[in-house]
Amino acid sequence: MNVSPQTLSLHFDKKALRQISQRTISTASRRQIENRVPEKQKLFQEDNGIPVHLKGGVMDSLLYKVTMGIAVLGTGYALYELTVASMPKKQK
Repeated sequence: MNVSPQTLSLHFDKKALRQISQRTISTASRRQIENRVPEKQKLFQEDNGIPVHLKGGVMDSLLYKVTMGIAVLGTGYALYELTVASMPKKQK
């Protein structure tokens, strides 16, 4: 039987992929993940005057500030471009 190197390589690739996928699925079921939902519910339901989108801590605050910065810069840039587009170009 004459088998080309490409066919042999493809067969081994499929076999390796099958082993990796089976290993991933089988090991994922063994891990026990701690249920932290009650802790998070308690944190987010506290009445401490902090908006809910900032109760997650420093990362929520940072994400909020970055998002607001991008929104402000984008609005400013859009207004600038509208201003430039509304002014006719001087002809020579």
